[in-house]
Amino acid sequence: MSDKVYRHGELLEKVNSPDDIKKLNYTELNQLSEEIRKFLLETVSKTGGHIASNLGVVELTLALHKVLNAPRDKIIWDVGHQTYVHKIITGRKDVFGTLRQLNGISGFPRTDESPYDAFNTGHSSTSISAALGMARARDLKGETYTVAAVIGDGALTGGMAFEALNDAGMSRTKLLIILNDNGMSIAPNVGGLSRYLNRVRVRPLYYRTRESMQAFIDSLPRTGKRVRKLIHKIKGAMKSMLIPSMFFEELGFRYFGPIDGHNIKEMVSVLEQAKTMKGPVLVHVKTVKGKGYSFAEDKPDIFHGIAPFEIETGQVLKPGSLNYSSVFGNKLCELAQKDNDIVAITAAMTDGTGLRPFKEAFSKRFFDVGIAEQHAVTLAAGLAMGGVKPVVAIYSTFLQRAYDQILHDVALQKLKVVFAIDRCGIVGDDGETHQGIYDISYLYTIPNLAILSPATPNELEEMLEYAVLKHQGPIAIRYPRGSGHEIPGSHTPLEFGKGVVVKEGKDVTLIGIGYMLNIACEAAELLESEGISCEIINPRFLRPADDDLILESARKTGKVVVIQDAIKNGGFGSYATELISNKELNARCLVLGLPDKGIEHGEKSLVLRKYGLDAAGIKKSIKEMFK
Repeated sequence: MSDKVYRHGELLEKVNSPDDIKKLNYTELNQLSEEIRKFLLETVSKTGGHIASNLGVVELTLALHKVLNAPRDKIIWDVGHQTYVHKIITGRKDVFGTLRQLNGISGFPRTDESPYDAFNTGHSSTSISAALGMARARDLKGETYTVAAVIGDGALTGGMAFEALNDAGMSRTKLLIILNDNGMSIAPNVGGLSRYLNRVRVRPLYYRTRESMQAFIDSLPRTGKRVRKLIHKIKGAMKSMLIPSMFFEELGFRYFGPIDGHNIKEMVSVLEQAKTMKGPVLVHVKTVKGKGYSFAEDKPDIFHGIAPFEIETGQVLKPGSLNYSSVFGNKLCELAQKDNDIVAITAAMTDGTGLRPFKEAFSKRFFDVGIAEQHAVTLAAGLAMGGVKPVVAIYSTFLQRAYDQILHDVALQKLKVVFAIDRCGIVGDDGETHQGIYDISYLYTIPNLAILSPATPNELEEMLEYAVLKHQGPIAIRYPRGSGHEIPGSHTPLEFGKGVVVKEGKDVTLIGIGYMLNIACEAAELLESEGISCEIINPRFLRPADDDLILESARKTGKVVVIQDAIKNGGFGSYATELISNKELNARCLVLGLPDKGIEHGEKSLVLRKYGLDAAGIKKSIKEMFK
């Protein structure tokens, strides 16, 4: 990153910690806001990342750091992708060009990255629970620092946030919650809470009208009970029309807002007052997602998380080819044309999961439940019980949140629900909280659940058609982020519980799961060049596995290597190893996968190389077996 990128603003040049923010007057803070926006655009346009949300919280972040005394005071950012400004002003400005790159700074809060990051966050709706826990710990230890949670209106739709609000309001614990209300999560918000907040936003109108009404009332004579009763009724009716019952106040919060989230002076004034209050306080801040960059303001969903782009046009520099999400969405539309019982469910990820075409074509059969994965799965169970065919499209990392619902509400009842698990395996830049590397292992503990893993886009289409139209009972299809290409054997007709031999060999068996099959083929070419003959298997069905195929190949080669885009423990690799061991075959087994400690952010190919899962690394591990 050149000096020009982060030295273009004279004020930003001087800001290296929150203490520097406290020295600036409001005119300077407004100037700094514009300098930060330019800096964000210049940097993120090169690295990619979450630009729209960060452009929207510039003034809010500055106001928080002007009022609070971090790191003594704790700021917990919900989801965490809106912390770029926080990182810039807490000593990470000069390394911001390494954002989301291997060995660079994370796109999310990391406690091991900076003392200013109070809690690791990547999934939504966790901040209030974590903040309440910190606040209670503070009280138990007799300490006095402030704990603040910053949560968006999208994250507030998550059930965990409601649970935490209920507990916090009842507790009377001193806690500051900032509701950053921009009318968006990743996609436009849905549901009753979103409508409620839309009504709350008329509160300024209520207060202006109340003041005018009060002036009129003051001019009336004060004699007679009837007049006083009439005045009371008029005020009550006006309040009922213009503002709903205050949800947050009923829960036990002191409520302020909504206030202008781009007016630093107003926010500082309210935050200073809120900080001194006893008990839980909620400050409702209204912001514009993508503020200051017209392309992001017009299309905040597109600029939520974006690849490197051209600032002048807003165009992505390297448009991707047709990816797995698009293949899934298009195929589901094709199937829905033939079968009116097919419905689609997503949890605030219409575009990310490729369901935009389905929503537009079959609006009555499409359900966006908001950031509520648990509800999405049990909703699907109810739909299945009612006789329709639900397809639940959720990223692998987010489906973790609905484990109990998959087990209890779907699998134990053997309901026909299709889980389309997007972004499996290494997802790259978003890092450890978003890697889809645990799904095989935890899904393997679910009874009655079939698990499929396509190696190519064509296989994804075939598997989806099988799952929706033919399979009875719960079934999961896991597929990667990005695009893929066809390989030998991918057009062989799909048969339940059966894998296919992609290439025959005699010295070692390579079983490549999903997109790892292509890398296994590359590794086999390297091994063949050194005289090691490789048999390559595409398992297709991870569960039920093709036992006969695995055992036959194991007897033939005497060496079996499972290559999976998931943690080594549990799942298909462990199953195959145990299968061969139980049959007492004279065959050695090796599982190549990822550690369960968490995988850092970085470009996918570099992460694969780091963990020995590129072709060269696989070749090296296999050659060790021949020593």
